Amino acid sequence: MFSIIQAAGWPIWFLLLASVIAVALIIERGTALRRNKVVPQGLLQGVVADVRKGPVKEEGLRRLEAHSPLGLVFAAGLRNLSSSRDVMKEAVEEAGRGVAHDLDGHVGGVNLLQLLGTVASIAPLMGLFGTVVGMIEIFGSATGAGNNPQALAHGISVALYNTGFGLLIAIPSMIFYRHFRSLVDSFIVDMEQQAVKLVELLHDERK
Repeated sequence: MFSIIQAAGWPIWFLLLASVIAVALIIERGTALRRNKVVPQGLLQGVVADVRKGPVKEEGLRRLEAHSPLGLVFAAGLRNLSSSRDVMKEAVEEAGRGVAHDLDGHVGGVNLLQLLGTVASIAPLMGLFGTVVGMIEIFGSATGAGNNPQALAHGISVALYNTGFGLLIAIPSMIFYRHFRSLVDSFIVDMEQQAVKLVELLHDERK
């Protein structure tokens, strides 16, 4: 493997860096975007049951916020429980927009999910760049490789390592990017539905 990397030339080191970034992002997003961590089952029923027992104190709201992104949305609604239905809905929607933004993963202003998509998009181009560099070196070489069919064939195969490695990075990266994007969208829809249901249940009971 190391001999292939050496033969492929210096452009492949950029592809290796891209592969490390892609694997790290896939592991991080795969860990963060678990359904039971984002929209845990039974949380809506638990919150409604707690409210029926009596007013939820600030300590309970903080625990709910720390519980999950869905809990954070519910907590925003419960803080405005004494207000009108419209005010409570507005608070829930505002919290939901913040949660939707956070689900993409942001570190130091960098959108992690978008970064994974970027890696998937540029990896084939980086591989093509490495191949072009390799071809230029082959045909511009003073060793006469261009006049030797065997040496030329070997040089071209080595140059194509970059393209192959770029595709090897891009394909799984794009698959996981699409998967995580779909997960985030489904989580947002699920949270919106549960938050609206919470507002309707609690305000109907207060009438």
